[in-house]
Amino acid sequence: MSTIAPTYPTLAPGLVTPPGVYRPQADTLLLARALAREPLDPGADVVEIGTGTGALALRAAARGAQVTAVDVSWRAVLTARLNSRLQRLPLRVLHGDFAGRTQGRRFDLVLSNPPYVPSPADRLPTRGPERAWDAGNSGRRVIDRICAAAPSLLRPEGVLLMVHSGMCDARATVGLLENRGLVAEVTERASVPWGPVLRSRRAWLREQGLASEGAEQEELVVVRARRS
Repeated sequence: MSTIAPTYPTLAPGLVTPPGVYRPQADTLLLARALAREPLDPGADVVEIGTGTGALALRAAARGAQVTAVDVSWRAVLTARLNSRLQRLPLRVLHGDFAGRTQGRRFDLVLSNPPYVPSPADRLPTRGPERAWDAGNSGRRVIDRICAAAPSLLRPEGVLLMVHSGMCDARATVGLLENRGLVAEVTERASVPWGPVLRSRRAWLREQGLASEGAEQEELVVVRARRS
C-alpha cells in the first residue's frame, strides 16, 4: 500500500481554493490517479458528485469529456465555476443534491469523493465546512446513497470511481455495489497521516471500534464499479 503526502498544491496549478471549500488532499490525488488510468473517450458524459473546487471535474474536462459537477454547497459551486473559467475548461456546475440534479440522466463515468468521516453526530450537517467530510456515525450516510443510485446513473459499461476511508469498510461498499448488479473492486489503496478532524475524535473512534490504540495512519481506498 502506497503512502501519500496529505496535501497537493500541484494537483491543479492555479486552482482557486477559498476558505470553506474542501481543498484537494490525499483522497483527491488518489481518485485523480484512478481517473488517469480510466479510458475516457472524447465527448464521454461524466458527472462528479461533490465537486468542491472542481479539481477532478476539470481533469476529466481536460481529456475532452462533457462534465457535470454537482455540490450541495453554494460556495463550492461558485468556486468550481470560477476555476472552470480560469482554467478555460467547460464545466456544467449545478447546486443541490446529486439525486435530484442527475434524475433521468445516465453517464459513462461517475466520480465521487463524498463525505466519509465518521462523526459522533449521526445527522449530516446542513452548513459549514463539515458538510464536506462529516457522514454520520459510520461515515457511510452518503456512500450508501451513491451505491444505491449507481445502477441508475451508469450507462451500459459505465464506471463509478469513488474514494473513501478504510474506516467505512471497503468490503461493505463492494458488496452493496455487487448486490445491485455491478462488477466492483478496490483498485487503489494508500496510507496517509491522520488529519486534525480524526485526531480530534481519537477517543470516540476508539470507542466505536473504528481505530486502534495509537493509530496515526488512515487507509484510503478507491472503489471501481462497472455496469455490464
